[in-house]
This record gives sequence, C-alpha cells and structure tokens, in this order.
Amino acid sequence: MHIDQAFPSNFIKASDLQGREIPVIISSADVEKIGNNNEQKLVLKFQGKSKGMICNRTNANRIAYSYGNDTDGWIGKEIILYPDMVDFQGRMVEAVRVKAPVKAAAPKRVAGNASTPVDLDDEIPF
Repeated sequence: MHIDQAFPSNFIKASDLQGREIPVIISSADVEKIGNNNEQKLVLKFQGKSKGMICNRTNANRIAYSYGNDTDGWIGKEIILYPDMVDFQGRMVEAVRVKAPVKAAAPKRVAGNASTPVDLDDEIPF
C-alpha cells in the first residue's frame, strides 16, 4: 500500500499530480476552516474533480495576476496545476503550484499588410 492510501485527504497533494501538469476549471473559491485548529484557508474546488486545493498566498497571487484579485472572478477560469520543488522551512519539498494556460498567440502579420502571415523564426537564440 502506498502511504497516501493509508492517509487519504480531501485536498490535492503534489504526489497526486504524478509529475504531470493538470488543467482544471475552478468551480468554487471559498474560505473554509481547516485542520484541528480550524484555521481559515482559501480552498479551490474544480469541475469534475473530487479533491479541492488549499490555496496558499503564492498560488492565489499567481491566479490573481491572470484573473484579478476578486476570487468570484476566478469561477469558470482554467488554471494548470503542476508539481514543483519549493523551499519550506529551510528544506526542499514538493508542492502544488498553479499557472494560467498559455493563450493562443494571434497570427503574425507584416506591417502594412494585415493578410500576409510572417515567419519570425530568424534563429535568435531566445
């Protein structure tokens, strides 16, 4: 038995992601009492997912950067969950991080001719 099976949780852990990026749609963003001390934390829930995510300040700021500071505006928006190594209390641990999906870029055009596509691959190394 894997240790995560012995201690099930209602919240996503980095190990649940199995090293992959997982796109999700936010279905709710509510403050809930968590743990034995009933500390209030922001909890995100996702469409079609059974586990929620306790949203720390870093992840909240990342979502707010893309979708605004009002958590009500996050509902229905897509984010990507991914595992990352973070410094926690002086040691490296795996954590869940979030990012906004990459938006499709508009077609590149030649100045003065809006219908002509441009290939800007000029071998610049960045």
